[in-house]
Amino acid sequence: MSSIEDSVTSAPHGIHDADVEKLFGAGGPLGGQVGSYRPRHSQIEMAKAIADAIASQRTLIAEAGTGTGKTFAYLVPALLWGGKVIVSTGTKNLQDQLYSRDIPTVRKALGAPVSVALLKGRANYVCHFHFERTLQNGRMTSREDVGYLREISRFIKTTSTGDKAELTKVPETAPIWNLVTSTRDTCFGAECQYYQDCFVMKARKEAQQADVVVVNHHLFFADVALKDTGVAELLPTANTVIFDEAHQLPETATMFFGDTISTSQILELCRDVLAEGLSHARDGADWARVVAPVERAARDLRLAFPEDIVRLALNQIAPSSVFFPALETLRDCMDDMIAVLEKQAERAETIEQCRTRALELSQQLDSWNGPEDQVADDKAQNYVLWVEAFTSSLQLHRTPLSIAPIFNKQREGVPRAWIFTSATLAVKNDFHHYTSQMGLWNEPAQSWPSPFDYEQQGLLYVPQSLPQPNAFEYTDAVIDAALPAMIAAGGKTFLLCTTIRAVNRAAERLREEFERQGLPFPLMVQGEAGRTELLDRFRAAGNGVLIGSQSFWEGVDVRGEALSLVIIDKLPFSPPDDPVLSARIAELEKKGLNGFVHHQLPAAIINLKQGAGRLIRDESDRGVLMICDPRLISKAYGRRIWQSLPPFKRTREIAVVEDFFVQRAAQAESKQSG
Repeated sequence: MSSIEDSVTSAPHGIHDADVEKLFGAGGPLGGQVGSYRPRHSQIEMAKAIADAIASQRTLIAEAGTGTGKTFAYLVPALLWGGKVIVSTGTKNLQDQLYSRDIPTVRKALGAPVSVALLKGRANYVCHFHFERTLQNGRMTSREDVGYLREISRFIKTTSTGDKAELTKVPETAPIWNLVTSTRDTCFGAECQYYQDCFVMKARKEAQQADVVVVNHHLFFADVALKDTGVAELLPTANTVIFDEAHQLPETATMFFGDTISTSQILELCRDVLAEGLSHARDGADWARVVAPVERAARDLRLAFPEDIVRLALNQIAPSSVFFPALETLRDCMDDMIAVLEKQAERAETIEQCRTRALELSQQLDSWNGPEDQVADDKAQNYVLWVEAFTSSLQLHRTPLSIAPIFNKQREGVPRAWIFTSATLAVKNDFHHYTSQMGLWNEPAQSWPSPFDYEQQGLLYVPQSLPQPNAFEYTDAVIDAALPAMIAAGGKTFLLCTTIRAVNRAAERLREEFERQGLPFPLMVQGEAGRTELLDRFRAAGNGVLIGSQSFWEGVDVRGEALSLVIIDKLPFSPPDDPVLSARIAELEKKGLNGFVHHQLPAAIINLKQGAGRLIRDESDRGVLMICDPRLISKAYGRRIWQSLPPFKRTREIAVVEDFFVQRAAQAESKQSG
C-alpha cells in the first residue's frame, strides 16, 4: 500500500486537508472513474474529519444527509491511510454492493494496491459435509428442493467462494439451504474430513490476509458474542473499524448480547438425537423413549400460554401460572437426556455434538428462574427476562437493559479509529440518544447536510380530519386520505405502515378501490414476494403502489419518477407492550428522566427520518411525503419531529399536493420537448 500513501503523505499524522481536497476535487482521481461524480462540499468535509479520526486513532460519529456520498467519504481515507480496515454494514445487500462495486471503483480511481475480502456468517456458505449428507440421506420435503439440490451440486463444483448469494437460481429463503450449510453447533471444525476445502475457513483465511474486510453488523456482533465468525481473529489487527448504517447497531447488538432459547430448538435437538442415536448407537438406549419426555415438556411449555401471540416480561407472568412448573419439568427432562448422551457420546462424533448442544441449551434454561428465585445480583438486574409465544413455539429471551457497557468493553485495548456513520443518528443535530445507547459519551459527533434542495424538491403533506391513530377505523381513514394523493401522483407510491395488520388491511382496501375506480396501478404487497423481487417489479412498473412495513423503511433506493409519493401511516413509536422497552423506560425514570422524551420520541424520530429518506434520492427527484398521523400537528412534540425532517415546504391541503404533481408533469414535459 505504500506507493500511493507516499505520494499523498508519508506519516499517518501528516494527513492534510489539502490532500483530501485534491482527491475529491474537480480534477481529482474520482472524477475520472465515476461518470456522474461532482465535488460536494459536505462529502469533502466529512472525508477530512474521517481522515483526521483515522490519523489520530479516535472515534467519530458522522451523520451525513442523503446524497452526501458518505460511502466514498469514508472509503477514500480508509483505503489510503486506514491500515487494516474492517467495514461493517447494516445489510448483506449493502455488503455485496461495497465489495462488488464501491470498493473496486475507489481502489481503481486511487490506484491503491489494497486487497479486499468479503466475510459472511457460516449460513451463507455451502458446507461440503452437510451437502454430501443431504445427498445421501435424501431428506428433501418437496420436488422443488430436489431441483434446487441439483443446482447446488453443480455450483459446489465450480464456485471458488461457496457463497450462496452467487447462486441466483436457488432463492436465498429456500429451505434446502438449511440442509446444506452448517451452524456453530453442527460444524466439526478441524475434525471435519472436508476441512481443507471448507468455504467458511477459506473466507476467514482470506479475511486474515486482506487489507480491507467487509462484514455486516450481524456477523460483527455474533462474533463478539459467540466468537464464531472469524471477526474475533481480525479485530486485534485492525487499525480502523467503520460502521455504515450505524443507526442499526443498538438493535443488532441488543439481539446478540442477549440470549434466546426456543422450544423449536429443543424439538430440533430431539429429532437429531433420535436420528444419530439410531444410526450410531441403536443398542445404547431406547432413543424414542429418551427424547419423548423432552419433546412433551417443550410442547407443554408452549401450551402454558393458550393465546396465539404473547409477549410478557417475567414479572408479568402470574406466580401461579403453569409456566414455572412446566419450565422445571423441561429442565429435569433435559438433564435425563444429557445423562444418556454422556454415556453414548464416544460412539460417534455426531452424538458428542448433540451432547454439547443439549448442555448449552440446558445452561440457557438455567438462567431462567421462578419469581421467588430472582436474586437481586448485578448480573440479573442488567437483563430483562421475557417470553414470546408464537402459534407453535415459545421463545425465552434474556435481553440486556443497555448494550453500552458491553460494547465499551469491546472498544477497550489497542487504540484504533472507530467510525460510526449513517444518514440518521441525530435528532435535530442532537446525538445524545444515540451516544447514550452505544456508550459513546463525550465522543466527537458531526453532521453534514444533504446537498439536495428539499424546499424545491419536496412537499410535506399532513392531511386534515384524520382520527386518532388508536381508532378502530384508522387504516381505512388513511386509505381514504391517501387515494386522492396516489391518483395525483399517478401511482408511483410507497405506503409505509408500522404494523403488518395495517399492511394487510391497506392492501385489501386498495385492491377494492383500484378495481372500483378502474385505476391502473399495479399493487405490490410485502409478504407476497421477496423484498428484492417486489422492488424490481415496482421499478419496472413505473406507476406501481408498494405497501410495506419495517423492512421497506430503510435500505431501499428507488430513484427517479417511479417513486414520487411516500405515505407513512403512523409515527413509528415502538409498541407499548414491548417488555424490553418498558424495562428501559422504568430504568430511565429511576434516574429522574422522562422515558418518552428521552427514549421513545428520539427513537421514533430516527426511524421516521429513515422512512422519509426513501423519497428524495437524487438531485432531480421531486415528490411528496405524506404523514397521516394527526399527532404531528396536535401534540407539542410534533414540532420537534417535523423540525428533524428535511426542510420540505409544508401543507395540509390536498389541492396543493395535486398542484405540485401538475407542475412537476409540466416541467418534465417541457424538458422533453426542449
